[in-house]
Amino acid sequence: MKCVLFIFLFVISEVVCQGNWKFVGNPLIHAYPCKNVKDIIVSFEPGLPEDKNNVYSVLIDRNLPAFSEIDIQTDSDAVLKLADKEKGRLSVSGPDTFNIRIINETNSISFAVKGPPSGGLPYFYSIKLNSVELCTNPRKGFLRKFVKSSIDGNAPISLVGGGTCGRRKVLHAELIVEGEATKTGDWPWHVAIYRLYKREIKYICGGTLLSKNFVLTAAHCASVRGQTVIPETLNVVLGKHNLVGGDVAVQEKEVFSVILHEHFKYQISLDNDIALLKLRTEVTFTDYVQPACLWSEEAHERYPIKEIFGTVVGWGFDQSNELSTQLRQATMPIIQEQKCYKSNPLFYSKVLNDNKFCAGWGNGTSACNGDSGGGFFVFTPDVRHDSAPNSSGAWFLKGIVSLTVSKREARICDPTQYVVFTDVPKYREWIEKYVQ
Repeated sequence: MKCVLFIFLFVISEVVCQGNWKFVGNPLIHAYPCKNVKDIIVSFEPGLPEDKNNVYSVLIDRNLPAFSEIDIQTDSDAVLKLADKEKGRLSVSGPDTFNIRIINETNSISFAVKGPPSGGLPYFYSIKLNSVELCTNPRKGFLRKFVKSSIDGNAPISLVGGGTCGRRKVLHAELIVEGEATKTGDWPWHVAIYRLYKREIKYICGGTLLSKNFVLTAAHCASVRGQTVIPETLNVVLGKHNLVGGDVAVQEKEVFSVILHEHFKYQISLDNDIALLKLRTEVTFTDYVQPACLWSEEAHERYPIKEIFGTVVGWGFDQSNELSTQLRQATMPIIQEQKCYKSNPLFYSKVLNDNKFCAGWGNGTSACNGDSGGGFFVFTPDVRHDSAPNSSGAWFLKGIVSLTVSKREARICDPTQYVVFTDVPKYREWIEKYVQ
């Protein structure tokens, strides 16, 4: 694709600047967002700071009869704004779905497409005129090389939680063959939670960093017999790879407050097993400390296959029934409830409900003691349904390790059983009530 550097005067006359929206400048990049379609033109101003490079203008330069309808779908959350409201009416049916109804016959219409404040550009997935597709071959990421971004060199499109969440900063060339070991920086949102027991600090659970102030974990990790533990007895360590020593980029934080879900039931079922830890001081985002994204319907739509696979990380018990000295990972599929019930009806019928899900292989690869509170992370590509092995994307938090079946002879997990996870998206409103 050729991107020509020049100025179109009609862009200045058609596009309106309102508030902090700046659509024009010198020079502008002009490009065709749909292959082999010359009457849909994008104008973008390169070189803007990161907090202002998330918007571009669009011109549909063709005759549009009165009462025509243009249906637009973007590949991520966006905000659209018409340049001339006398020409059409804009309606929104979803964060990535829009409709423009032409009022009076016109030979063109212009509008602005804006991404989230954190940066990132939404791209077109579909543009239909009166139900006829105009953009049969949309170009994905065609403006990336012109976007100035401190996130990474490719300026990824925005995802739920913003363009900075769920992205690794340390890229390793080596492959993990066994799928169990991890390397420093692989999971910068996974944290270690410690608790003070009789003057001795012990590791108890994992957790997931959501922002500079909040960590998400299981409620049973932050309570004793259903009662919230004293915040001063908890410590959170971020950027950690080795459970004991050997890390160079860790941040240790005190806990200011513990927010247990108000309907948490600690006996047997562990219903609403979710809690937030508010840190006393903000963390500093580095290559080894980053926030994760929260799973949502928008992320689900991007996922390339029907069966969802997630990765659980932690320092939980290994084959020797001891805490692992280094952070480990295990990838497993979410399974249907009926399959989970049939595997152990007596146990799973008591603990499963609409706010939980089952995952695992049932073959010895599982989450275990010490993994509680850690996340079930799903990699979702930037481009919808992109299944390429080297595709860019982000890691989304889908679940929290809650409970599983223990062995008969000891209070240790049975790795041949499935793991029950708190379904994080079901609690999104509860999370957002506290996490700004």
